[in-house]
Amino acid sequence: MIWLSKTSCGHFLRVVVFAGLALFFSSCQDSSSVPADEAAKVSSAPIVIVLIPKITGNAFFEAANDGAQAYAAKNGFKVDYRGSETARVEDQIAIVEEAVREGVKGLTISALDAESLDEVLKKAMDGGMVVTTWDSDVASDARKLMTSQGTPAQLGRMLVEMASKSLRQRGKDPTTDPIKYVWHYSQATVSDQNSWNRAGEEYIRQAYPNWENLNPQNYYSEQNPEKAKEIGRTILETHPDIDAIICNDSTSLPGQAQAAKEMGLTAQDVAITGFASPNAMKQYAREGVIDRWGLWDCQIQAALSCYLTWHLVNGNSLGPGSVLNVPDIGVVEVMPNTVLDPQAKNAPNSGVVLLPTRTEFTVENMDQYDF
Repeated sequence: MIWLSKTSCGHFLRVVVFAGLALFFSSCQDSSSVPADEAAKVSSAPIVIVLIPKITGNAFFEAANDGAQAYAAKNGFKVDYRGSETARVEDQIAIVEEAVREGVKGLTISALDAESLDEVLKKAMDGGMVVTTWDSDVASDARKLMTSQGTPAQLGRMLVEMASKSLRQRGKDPTTDPIKYVWHYSQATVSDQNSWNRAGEEYIRQAYPNWENLNPQNYYSEQNPEKAKEIGRTILETHPDIDAIICNDSTSLPGQAQAAKEMGLTAQDVAITGFASPNAMKQYAREGVIDRWGLWDCQIQAALSCYLTWHLVNGNSLGPGSVLNVPDIGVVEVMPNTVLDPQAKNAPNSGVVLLPTRTEFTVENMDQYDF
């Protein structure tokens, strides 16, 4: 997570990375701390940036919106949170089309389906809109910037290593024992989760060749809480001797944990881990259903993506190699698109900004976080 230490208003923030919730909302930092050549040109009326989640009502995306709203209010622009209660790419397309009709100047989206959204996002950019992504990407030529939680290699390895730690806690040796596992997440069209799955599988082949994937086609629950629980039960009933379930989605993880709880299973029976907000999983940790899971600071991620979009709307340019001092967040660097996908197109006006850290939650540290 990111904690900001400040000296006085008018001086640069010094960013210190450690496991704590970012308190940028109460900082005394203002725009005077950003060098003149990096500060966005502020218009007379606040610019509105549309923030689009994969789905509304989900703890991860609602917390992200809270962070973006507070940050925008403090830093001179507005955020319009627009989403759907169902995870349907058709709904995301409709939201983008509506924003185009309204003449919105900038939007940032967590994409449900990269390929299906490319066309509508390219049309939006052709009409003059600034398009960025956060959390889940589209094609690199269908947006300007992506604010990413990390590289596929970082996140895939993190997921596997959390499962490995939980197996050790159960008394298993993940390096020698035969380990049976599956992946359970949202859907096969979501670029971020699929990239973590692929990277995680590659890491397992290298580090844990004794592990067996019982369903290489994966289990999908379409970011539907009830379906996540149903699929979770199906996994546990179909594979009663399963050792680990990796849920790289913030809906599948609580659904999988709830299914295990209802079946009377605990972390001593099966290692369940993945990505979800701390508040969504604390009760399962207290009850012993799971012992660890992870995430990144989604509040900073959404706030940063909205700010970068606003910065571009104001006529500033950013591309690979650009370095920007972001008020109350710190210095970020734009990386080439290939940092996420070696096959991605690199262009001077598009790139990726990486969050610096991710956090592993356990019952010992989870109450330090409230989102």
